[in-house]
Amino acid sequence: MNIFIINSGSSSIKYQFFKMPSGQPICSGLVERIGLENSVITHKVYSAGEEKVVTRTLDLPDHEAGMFEVGHLLTEPGIGVIQNPDEIEVVGHRIVHGGESFSKTTIITSEVKDEIKKLFPLAPLHNPGGYLGIEVAEKIFTRATQIAVFDTAFHQTMPEKAFRYAIPESYYKDYAIRVYGFHGTSHKYVAEQAIKYLDKPDAKIITIHLGNGCSMAAVDSGKCIDTSMGMGPLDGLIMGTRSGNIDPSIVFHLVSHLGYDIEQVSNLLNKRSGMLGLTGHSDMRDITKSMDEGNENAKLAYDMYAYRIKKYIGSYTAALGGLDAIIFTAGVGENDAYTRKLVCENLEFFGISISDDKNSLRAPGIREINTPDARTKVLIVPTNEELEIANQCVGLLQLS
Repeated sequence: MNIFIINSGSSSIKYQFFKMPSGQPICSGLVERIGLENSVITHKVYSAGEEKVVTRTLDLPDHEAGMFEVGHLLTEPGIGVIQNPDEIEVVGHRIVHGGESFSKTTIITSEVKDEIKKLFPLAPLHNPGGYLGIEVAEKIFTRATQIAVFDTAFHQTMPEKAFRYAIPESYYKDYAIRVYGFHGTSHKYVAEQAIKYLDKPDAKIITIHLGNGCSMAAVDSGKCIDTSMGMGPLDGLIMGTRSGNIDPSIVFHLVSHLGYDIEQVSNLLNKRSGMLGLTGHSDMRDITKSMDEGNENAKLAYDMYAYRIKKYIGSYTAALGGLDAIIFTAGVGENDAYTRKLVCENLEFFGISISDDKNSLRAPGIREINTPDARTKVLIVPTNEELEIANQCVGLLQLS
């Protein structure tokens, strides 16, 4: 079965092409810095144990432009993996917010698309991009079955004490206002990989997904019991452009005393805050460069970023009643050694201690960066949301 997976994020598109049931991709790629100058497409083709990489730099004003470039690469002579888009049988889409409407992987229909559009306000940076990925994929892969995999699904195992807000019950019963959580596909994948690695089905794990969007989850025996994002993906950790945790009184102050309307508040907290608001940059590579050049705001931003993660490690260790491992994953989690160092400093009382040499080493696959005598494993587990989505697509079609 030819399955093409699209993971359309706020400023990027990740994709992989699988001939299932093989879990090894035939090609994969990443479109970065969408909406910025000098967008980059990195397209990789895997054949006979070799990897061919094509990198192109161009201006991509939006996700649609990015997706059409990906479509050209798939069929381009010399690097293409198909001759005709009709060879794609299934397109799997990562959709961030399923609300109360979607708790399972779903075949996309016009009704499903309408419901996804209704959920735009709950995930304003991601659901529009995911929806646009569907629209463009329908134009390119006209014969494929389009399937949506929702990031909220993994967190449906949270107990009510974790997903309810302390507001009148009617707001939950009538309007479904509750914690949903996000990055669930990634948290599920890396937690399952860690459980296999540890050979401990009842492991107590904290998964730390750090990219442009950031979230954490407390996972007990493979089930999520709590997560840092809330009804929408704005809550929790400091992120690329999102504020994370913020006192609601600030919103009241912005509206009542500074004359902001709701759209301006949303734009501020979703698109102009986080690391961008603190440093002028949303990409951690740019912030690292700025810090290395002596920018004190960049150093402060890193300290704040790591401090927020530390606080969640403490609270989730208490919620789990113990801790076997913490997992760093996603773009920043897998590649930014300085972030991992800051997060793990002075956490010896949780059994967390990392080796600077192991932490600075880049290597493929799952790896430990804890010291040999550490009670808690500190793992880097490369996420593979695309493979997880492909597996869920196959599972759905086998049941239907």
